[in-house]
Amino acid sequence: MTTAGRPYRRRKNVTVVSLLLLVLSIALGPTPSSAAGANWWDPSARPAPDSQINVTGEPFTGTNAKGEVRGFVDAHDHIFSNEAFGGRLICGKPFSEQGVADALKDCPEHYPDGSLAIFDFITNGGDGKHDPVGWPTFKDWPAHDSLTHQQNYYAWVERAWRGGQRVLVNDLVTNGVICSVYFFKDRSCDEMTSIRLQAKLTYDMQAFIDKQYGGTGKGWFRIVTDSAQARQVIEQGKLAVILGVETSEPFGCKQILDIAQCSKEDIDKGLDELYSLGVRSMFLCHKFDNALCGVRFDSGGLGTAINVGQFLSTGTFWKTETCKGPQHDNPIGNATAAEAEKELPAGVDVPSYNADAQCNVRGLTDLGEYAVRGMMKRKMMLEVDHMSVKATGRVLDIFESASYPGVLSSHSWMDMDWTERVYGLGGFIAQYMHGSEGFISEAKRTEALRDKYGVGYGYGTDMNGVGGWPGPRGADAPNKVTYPFKSVDGGSVIDRQTTGQRTWDLNTDGAAHYGLVPDWIEDIRRVGGQDVVDDLFRGAESYLDTWAASEGHEAGVNLARGASTSASSSEWSLFTSYQPGRAVDGDGGTRWASDWSNDQWFQVDLGSTRLVKRVTLDWERAYGKAYRIELSTDGVNWRTAWSTTAGDGGLDTARFTATPARYVRIHGQERGTDWGYSLYEVGVHSS
Repeated sequence: MTTAGRPYRRRKNVTVVSLLLLVLSIALGPTPSSAAGANWWDPSARPAPDSQINVTGEPFTGTNAKGEVRGFVDAHDHIFSNEAFGGRLICGKPFSEQGVADALKDCPEHYPDGSLAIFDFITNGGDGKHDPVGWPTFKDWPAHDSLTHQQNYYAWVERAWRGGQRVLVNDLVTNGVICSVYFFKDRSCDEMTSIRLQAKLTYDMQAFIDKQYGGTGKGWFRIVTDSAQARQVIEQGKLAVILGVETSEPFGCKQILDIAQCSKEDIDKGLDELYSLGVRSMFLCHKFDNALCGVRFDSGGLGTAINVGQFLSTGTFWKTETCKGPQHDNPIGNATAAEAEKELPAGVDVPSYNADAQCNVRGLTDLGEYAVRGMMKRKMMLEVDHMSVKATGRVLDIFESASYPGVLSSHSWMDMDWTERVYGLGGFIAQYMHGSEGFISEAKRTEALRDKYGVGYGYGTDMNGVGGWPGPRGADAPNKVTYPFKSVDGGSVIDRQTTGQRTWDLNTDGAAHYGLVPDWIEDIRRVGGQDVVDDLFRGAESYLDTWAASEGHEAGVNLARGASTSASSSEWSLFTSYQPGRAVDGDGGTRWASDWSNDQWFQVDLGSTRLVKRVTLDWERAYGKAYRIELSTDGVNWRTAWSTTAGDGGLDTARFTATPARYVRIHGQERGTDWGYSLYEVGVHSS
């Protein structure tokens, strides 16, 4: 850490020679910052003045006794969202070549008293007024409930790294509609333009930090593009930074009055571009329904404001239906958002919604499914938070049918009833940065599943994400954080964090900025014990396991493709063939359909005896409620390998002990509709 100067007491009778020697030693000797560079983790040329880190001790390196990396995972952060939404919604920058005073300053329209901080009072109530001065006083920001001020200053991220974090997912984020309706902006609202800029600036920030440590590749902030590279970075004790994308209209895939504004070619081009930028995880929809998928709703007044944006973006408001299973989207509610509703055309009002209709009618579209499979092809990880229940269910069906592990839930926006399905695939789950009591409660609820699957846990801070963060528990709260405290690995000592003239204390300030992540983790330990923190400390290894498994995934051979087929019956049509071969032709638009009665079967002849372990069934609307998978080596003697009485259509995956078979039969016993049984595609797999 550096200071502006080194005060000392004047002494009487100091000789001229002594004074000259003192001046010479200061001129030629190391400054406090360069002296700190003797430790590999301290920069030799930190800007002065700058924020303090207030952590002492060497960051841990290497692996544990099992050869596993250690460390915390923030699976959802937005370092550069100040460049999103037209560039004036989030005020302040993560770094500046001109120094901390330039980086940590408010938006121009917030001066002199915050009267024009319109987004503040739209999202957080009150009048939005605040002291706009950042460096060096920070009277009113950053704060746990300030949604429009920079929380990701690079030195605060550095403190989180020094406190034990080893993975950070920087989600490049924006929203064209919010940009277009917000009163202040200094650039275009094109989403991909903003994404490209944020990616570039992440690399610029890496170079900015590298320069402090003596050159390219020497800093602690390392952008990584594969899991092996990430593992190497973490073993060196540094921070692995992964690029993700969270935007509402990726590749321009919006919809207007239910008409898609993009094509498969746009999706391929967009995925290729993002991959070339270094993006390895992404959301396909966020806040607004788009041409790829329906969204999981926001609630309350903010939800109403987002629904207004939905209308302005798509020409339609959210549409709901009664949920068909235990999973459900967030209740929309009927709260008002007066400022947002002023944006609606005259005579148009936000609709009211029934309390028992909490599911979005929109799921994963055909274009969305194409994008999902495109991400699988590129070995990218898919974020299912913000997807509607219907869309998430289809994604999990697709991944299960292919045994693809690359699924992430990074900040508590997925229905938690899906947790075991995600873990069963080999995916990774992180929880939003709630207050310690709430975070511990949710972590304990899912602890048995983590133990069952042997996985660690993560958090998603969503800093700069307009979400709100843990408030103070109070100076007199039980089990409060006591400063200084030791890091989880025991190798560092962490004191209160100071930037300029402001010192933050988690007990009285809450999680005001990224530098207080270690303090929040200590609060979790103090309130809930070591178990939850231990799971978090295993997060880096588990995240890399999911990533590596995604990279190593090989598409399984479908033994049924083009095979000989037969069926108990086939529906007759003058114009379309529904013969059984249609379900193994590799065309998702053709299908086999049976007569309209319960006892029906569909059979595949693999040509020779093969080891069969998995069967996938892509149902049309006429699905099987009760059916079984039967196997035979001779076509005469059959054994049931798998069965269900609770089929619900969609894409089913039946897994069972690997069994030799030449013939595979789907034997329907009870239909799910008044029609027969109908299958778009049948897959038979050995792995």
